[in-house]
Amino acid sequence: MPNSCNHTIHRAHSHYGWDNAFTPQLTIAPGESVEFETVDASGGQLGPESTLEDVVNLDFGKINPVTGPVLIDGAEPGDALKVTLLGFEPSGWGWTANIPGFGLLADQFPDPALNLWTYDPGSLAPAVYGPGGRVPLKPFCGTIGVAPGEAGLHSIVPPRRVGGNMDIRDISAGTELYLPVEVPGALFSVGDCHAAQGDGEVCGTAIESPMKVAAKFELVKDANLAFPRFTTAGPVSRHFDELGYEVTTGIGPDLFEGARAALSGMIDLLTARHGLSAVEAYMLCSVAADLRISEIVDQPNWVVSVYFPRLVFE
Repeated sequence: MPNSCNHTIHRAHSHYGWDNAFTPQLTIAPGESVEFETVDASGGQLGPESTLEDVVNLDFGKINPVTGPVLIDGAEPGDALKVTLLGFEPSGWGWTANIPGFGLLADQFPDPALNLWTYDPGSLAPAVYGPGGRVPLKPFCGTIGVAPGEAGLHSIVPPRRVGGNMDIRDISAGTELYLPVEVPGALFSVGDCHAAQGDGEVCGTAIESPMKVAAKFELVKDANLAFPRFTTAGPVSRHFDELGYEVTTGIGPDLFEGARAALSGMIDLLTARHGLSAVEAYMLCSVAADLRISEIVDQPNWVVSVYFPRLVFE
């Protein structure tokens, strides 16, 4: 974690939702860096000693707080804000939950479930999953973005053109992220950090973990980006690749239903092979399995695959 950031912004300076009327907590010049202290996705409602009852009683008005906003001097609509993720300082604990009504298979898993994680924040050795297996870690920020141009308070839950709750695993250390600017100053915020997540975050939560995030900010004038884009610093799946994958598929004319079918197949495989309950397998897929579109041109049927890394159980 870099120790030479120009500024620090603490977890107390966080907000819920996106609103371009929020007062900036910090103003910086292009080229400067900031260390952000983030809160976990529950907004501090869950902790290392939490129980299932705490999941049941979650206040959804406090979900996914983000730290900020930070005003970048000179940012104007039409510019791109270049955000270089300099590093992460993980906390060493996290949680994964099945939250009723949320997730790709919400109709099949109506009851709450919770797994608490501990891990070494220094070595980032694979974290033990309570029911079985060890998950490789890769810290990143699930929610990262700037204020939308449209006035008013907007939900933090859906991602949007200016970023937000994108849950892209590869927005990790070394990544350069470009965000479309819609308001003067951009008004950048970040939060919802994860110690690990599979592509898709299929149950709706990853290893939700509070962290410190260091980032550097630059401007690309008149970039006129339609949507965010990013450049990674190197390979993105090497931490999962070593022993290969088990893969299940879903095939049909609807990508969403194909994804559900592929995930259901992987849950069936994990429960039969490793003795997990169905909800335990569902949560494990959310933090370790990658959901991929394998084919989308041979109409009328498309192929969606779930890749589960074999090293989790080796």
